[in-house]
Amino acid sequence: MSENQNLLAEQRRALILDEVRRRGGVRVNELTRKLNVSDMTIRRDLDALARQGLIEKVHGGAVPVVEASTHEPGFEAKSALEPSAKEEIARAAAALAAPGSAIALSGGTTTYALARHLLDVPDLTVVTNSVRVADVFHDARHTAGGGGARPGAATVVLTGGVRTPSDSLVGPVADRAIGSLHFDVLFLGVHGISAEAGLSTPNLAEAETNRRLVRAARRIVVVADHTKWGTVGLSSFAALDEVDTFVTDAGLAPELRAEIGEHLPGLLVAGDAPGDPVEPADAPPSPGA
Repeated sequence: MSENQNLLAEQRRALILDEVRRRGGVRVNELTRKLNVSDMTIRRDLDALARQGLIEKVHGGAVPVVEASTHEPGFEAKSALEPSAKEEIARAAAALAAPGSAIALSGGTTTYALARHLLDVPDLTVVTNSVRVADVFHDARHTAGGGGARPGAATVVLTGGVRTPSDSLVGPVADRAIGSLHFDVLFLGVHGISAEAGLSTPNLAEAETNRRLVRAARRIVVVADHTKWGTVGLSSFAALDEVDTFVTDAGLAPELRAEIGEHLPGLLVAGDAPGDPVEPADAPPSPGA
């Protein structure tokens, strides 16, 4: 098989990263055999992953980067990671938002991708502590033509607060605003998710704001790509049994799917062959119902 018949570079690098994390290190010659590409191609892939801070190159191969539990990448850095997976997750998760419902979106690059897909869901009320998410709805509202909002455009509430490196608003101001609200569904992006630590983040203030979001929601949907499973940040803010649905991508290994199924009531793998239909979140009752 020639190299141009192999996986796209993004897919190949995702597989390499999975191998590095799963095995604790890989050698170049192992990857050339496994992926059926040249030594030079693998070295270019390792260079690209190293530039993103995802691996550390060593003689003859690569090892994982050991990050402090307090490390929090910025929004742009996180946007470059797993973009195809995030898009698939966003498309699948958007089906869980019912027209006319009140939803919340936390900060993060996956919820940012989700926001773009929610533009087609009519009459939403959206509460968010993400500046980027709010901008998606704001820009759509003002490019609809004629200077006015299109019919069915979402009503957006942006909490106040202190801005984090990932462009989320956190702290006492955000916490107070969220504490007085109630959502049908919370779409929650996470830094890490694991059986032991639950949902976690490296930012202490963000952890508290996320706790408020979780408490205010009737249903909790976590949206996170497969690389987030097994990652643990400094502060946990919710247990796995508080999550109703985990939406992830097809890069999640089968053995991990089985493990997650033991802890979560709902696992939705975007990009898999269609199975049972996904039921949308309950819409609020109509007036007089």
